[in-house]
Amino acid sequence: MKYGIYFAYWEKEWGVDQKQYIEKVKKLGFDVLEISCAMLKGIAQEELKEMKKRAEDAGVILTAGYGPNAQENLASADPAVAANAVAFYTDILKKLEVLDIHTLGGGIYSYWPVDYSRPIDKEGDWARSVGNVRKVGKIAGECGVDYCLEVLNRFEGYLLNTCAECRRFVEEVDVDAVKIMLDTFHMNIEEDSITEAILLAGDKLGHFHVGENNRRLPGKGGMPWYEIGMALRAIGYDKNVVMEPFVRSGGGVGTDIKIWRDLSEGATVEQLDRDAAQSVEFLRYVFGGPNSDGRSVLR
Repeated sequence: MKYGIYFAYWEKEWGVDQKQYIEKVKKLGFDVLEISCAMLKGIAQEELKEMKKRAEDAGVILTAGYGPNAQENLASADPAVAANAVAFYTDILKKLEVLDIHTLGGGIYSYWPVDYSRPIDKEGDWARSVGNVRKVGKIAGECGVDYCLEVLNRFEGYLLNTCAECRRFVEEVDVDAVKIMLDTFHMNIEEDSITEAILLAGDKLGHFHVGENNRRLPGKGGMPWYEIGMALRAIGYDKNVVMEPFVRSGGGVGTDIKIWRDLSEGATVEQLDRDAAQSVEFLRYVFGGPNSDGRSVLR
C-alpha cells in the first residue's frame, strides 16, 4: 500500500496553490498527495506538465478527489445539467491523463453537498447516475483512471450510503474502471461493521480514505485501525491509502466540512507537520501487518 494525505489538511480555503505540498508530503514520509479537481478547471496545459514533472522529480504519486457542484451532477433530472456534467468529467479526465493521475475519487456520481431542502428522488437519480457514470467510466478507462465512487454518510449524500449500495451500483454500471471508494469517517456513521464492509468491497475497492471518527488524523480518535488493516490485507488491497483529516475551523474548507471548533487546538504549521508525519508512521505500522516495523502508538 502507498500512503498519502489530502492537501486541505493544512488549509482553510480550497483555492490555493496545491503544488506547494508536493515536496512537503514527501519530506513528511508520504508517498501520495491528493489534490482537488477544482484546481484543474481552466488550467493551462503547460501548468499540468509542470505539476507532473514536479511530482515525478519529488517521487510523489498524485491522486485526485472532487465534490461536484449541482451543475456537475451526473444524476440530475435536467438533461442540460447531466450533459454539462459528462462534458466536465471528460475534460477533467483528459487532464488527469496528462498529469499521470490514475485515481479519481469522491461523490462523482451525484453532487456535494446535497441540498436537502429539495425533494429527493433516489430511485430516479440512481438510474440516471448509473447511465451517466457508465458513459464517464468508459472515458476514465481510456484515460487510465480508476473512477472511484465514494460512499458518503447520510448528511452529505443520499445515493450511496453503504458499501453494499455502492457494490450494487458498480455492478450495474459494469465498467472495469468504475470502482468502490470507502472512507473510514463515513463508514463509522453508516456501516454495521467497518471490517465487513471492506471485505464486501473486495476486489472492487479502488481507493481508500482514512480519518478518525472526529475528523482528526488516524491515531487521534477511536477507530479500530488494527482491524481495518487486517481487513485490507485480507482482500489483498495494495492501492493508495489517503488521509483526509480536517482540523482547522473557518474559511471555505471549515464551513463546507462543518468544522465548528479548532480541532488542531491552535497548532502551528510545524506542529501540523509533526502530527502528520507521526500519523503516517502509525498507519504504516498498523496496516503493515506482523512483519512491519515502526512505532505502534502516536507520541
